[in-house]
Amino acid sequence: MNTHYRDTRKIDPTRGATLGDNTPNDADRIEIGPTQLAFREWEAAGLQLPDLQAMRRYRWERLTKFIQDRDYAGLLVFDPLNIRYASDSTNMQLWNTHNPFRALLVCADGYMVIWDYKNSPFLSTFNPLVREQRSGADLFYFDRGDKVDVAADVFSNEVRLLLEEHAPGNKRLAVDKVMLHGLRALEAQGFEIMEGEELTEKCRAVKGPDEILAMRCASHACETAVAEMERFARESVPSGNTSEDDIWAVLHAENIKRGGEWIETRLLASGPRTNPWFQECGPRIAQNNEIISFDTDLVGSYGICVDISRSWWIGDEKPRPDMIYAMQHAHEHIMTNMEMLKPGVTIPELTANTHVLDDKFQKQKYGCLMHGVGLCDEWPLVAYPDKAVEGAFDYALEPGMTLCVEVLAGEVGGDFSIKLEDQVLITEDGYENLTKYPFDPALMGLT
Repeated sequence: MNTHYRDTRKIDPTRGATLGDNTPNDADRIEIGPTQLAFREWEAAGLQLPDLQAMRRYRWERLTKFIQDRDYAGLLVFDPLNIRYASDSTNMQLWNTHNPFRALLVCADGYMVIWDYKNSPFLSTFNPLVREQRSGADLFYFDRGDKVDVAADVFSNEVRLLLEEHAPGNKRLAVDKVMLHGLRALEAQGFEIMEGEELTEKCRAVKGPDEILAMRCASHACETAVAEMERFARESVPSGNTSEDDIWAVLHAENIKRGGEWIETRLLASGPRTNPWFQECGPRIAQNNEIISFDTDLVGSYGICVDISRSWWIGDEKPRPDMIYAMQHAHEHIMTNMEMLKPGVTIPELTANTHVLDDKFQKQKYGCLMHGVGLCDEWPLVAYPDKAVEGAFDYALEPGMTLCVEVLAGEVGGDFSIKLEDQVLITEDGYENLTKYPFDPALMGLT
C-alpha cells in the first residue's frame, strides 16, 4: 500500500530512480527543480538536459581553483546567488537578500560548510559536496538585537577553527557581502579580508557544459512563458480593461509553472509610460494601438537568469513611422554589436567599436551595451563610450561566457520607447544567440 502510494507521486514513473538531469525521481524530494510541464516541453523541443551532479562538481572545482590561484585560505560568501552557485541549494532567496541568515565557506582544500537557517540545515544535504551544515550566520539586527556582536564573535571563531584545520597558516580570507559586525569580528580573528566579489564574479562568468545546457532549458521555458504573456496581451488589451499588472502576472505564473523561481524587477510598461524607461508596471490600463515594452529579468528553471527584452505593438492599426524606425534602428544596434562577439575581443574594444545610436536616442540610451548573465545579471559590464571607466573592465571574452546584448531607443519627451535584448553564448570561434523569440513584425515594418 505505502509503496504504491509513493509510486503515484513520482515525477515520472517511466524513468526509474533518476530524472534526465540526474536528480532523484521523487516528487517529495528536498531539492527544487523543473516541473513535469517543463520536462515535457524540453523533450518536445529536443533539448538535452544538464547533468546536475556534474554541474555542481564543475562549480565546486572552479571555485576551489580560483581560491587556490589567489593563495587564499578560503572564500566566505553571504550573497544568496554565490551560495546557490557553490551548493546549488536555496532557502527563501528573496528574504535572504535583505535578511542575510545564510553563509557558506569554501576552504582552499575544497572543504565546504554552510550556515543555514537554524531550523533548516537539511536543505543542502542532497549535495554531498557540502560537507557540513551549521547555523549562526544571521548577523542582522532584527534577528540578534543588541547582541549582534556576540553572535558575530561566535560565528567568526567557527570560521577561524575551520580554516586552521583546512588551510593552516593562511589568514587571507575572501569575503563578499558581509554585515558590519561580521567584518569586524573576522578581522578581530586575525584574518586579512580580501575581495570576494572579484573572485566569485570572474569564477561564475565562464559556464561549464552542463550550465550551458541548463541555460538552454531555462531560455526555452522563459520564452514559452513570454509567448503566453504575449497571447494574453493581444487577446485582452483591445477590450480596454487589462492593466500592466495583469499582463506581467502571466509571466510570473508561467515561470513558476515550469519550476522557475522569481523575477528581479517589474519592468513592463505600456504606451507613454514606456518613456522614460524604468517605470515599473502598475495599474494603468493598456490601450489598443500602443506599444508594450518589457525586460524579463527572470530567474527561471535551475536558478538560471534569462534576461531578454521585447517591444510589441498591440492594436488593429499600423504603428507610426517613427515607431517603426526606432524599432529597426534598435534591432540594427543589437545585431551589429552582436557581430563583434568572439573569444579574445576585449571589453574596451566592444565599447570603442559599438554601433552608434542616433543623436536623438543618445540621452536616454540604456545603461550599458552588454552585461554578463548566469544566476543573475553578472560581471562583466560593457559600457557605452561616454560611460566607460578606464581600467575597470580590461578583460577579454572567453568561450563559455554568456552576455546580454541590449538597447533602449526613446527620445526625450517622447511617448514611447523600444527595449530589445538577446542572450548570447560566446563559443570557441564566435557566438551563438540563445534567444529565439521573434521581434514584433508590425514594429519591424513587415506587416
